[in-house]
Amino acid sequence: MATYAIGDLQGCLDPLEALLERVAFDPARDRLWFVGDLVNRGPQSLEALRFVRELGDRAVTVLGNHDIHLLGCHYGTRKARGRDTLAPILAADDRDELLDWLRRRPLIHHDPELDWTLVHAGIAPAWTLAQAIEEARAAEASMAGDEPTGFFRDIFGNQSDRWDEAAAPVDRQRFAINAFTRMRYCHPDGRMDFDEKRPPEKADPSLLPWFAMPGRPTADRRIVFGHWSTLGPAMSRHNAWGIDQGCLWGRQLTALRLEDERLFAVDCPSQQTPRTD
Repeated sequence: MATYAIGDLQGCLDPLEALLERVAFDPARDRLWFVGDLVNRGPQSLEALRFVRELGDRAVTVLGNHDIHLLGCHYGTRKARGRDTLAPILAADDRDELLDWLRRRPLIHHDPELDWTLVHAGIAPAWTLAQAIEEARAAEASMAGDEPTGFFRDIFGNQSDRWDEAAAPVDRQRFAINAFTRMRYCHPDGRMDFDEKRPPEKADPSLLPWFAMPGRPTADRRIVFGHWSTLGPAMSRHNAWGIDQGCLWGRQLTALRLEDERLFAVDCPSQQTPRTD
């Protein structure tokens, strides 16, 4: 039995199928962990979403920022953007079933037996693992509740950029969504920066990657994440493995076998050109 963590799909199903063939994935014994962003920008968002859902308990996926954006579009609190490829999902006959399934996915997954934790972007440097799980479960309960429109109306925005345990529940949930699905860099005082997306060697030197923040309580935990296609090679940085290798941009789709930390990858055709601004 093997467990493979898979980088951001973003609507690129063909490379995923090639990667699963490359690792000789056996659904009877192997499991897949998806780092989120199953959809958007690539040409097969609907097909990718259906594929992962149909894997059932053979797969775990956490939510990414593009998945959250899709749900906001579905519930009428967000508008599709110019490079989005979400229209086929929003027009599909099985849209409601797919998106009800998606909104019930977790923000974090921890396997104590494997001693690995899965997130899309990262874990807030102020949190212990137990705190991260607690805050995730609170946000997940609201997202999966009877009034999802209210949740998706309130959780978008940059204003919740620093952890405050005394904040109102909606602000804590917005912070959790921002940390789990959007975070790359932090200021020295712990505030998240949502503008800088370049690799560390080119970034504002006053900023630190979230995983390099001093005193981070989860520094001894093995974490696998996506979201950051410009970070560089898939490798361990402070026990955090960033495996988004820019499949969408014509680079690679990567799998990390968690049992022995072996990497597998397939080359991908370019679907879009990254912005340079």
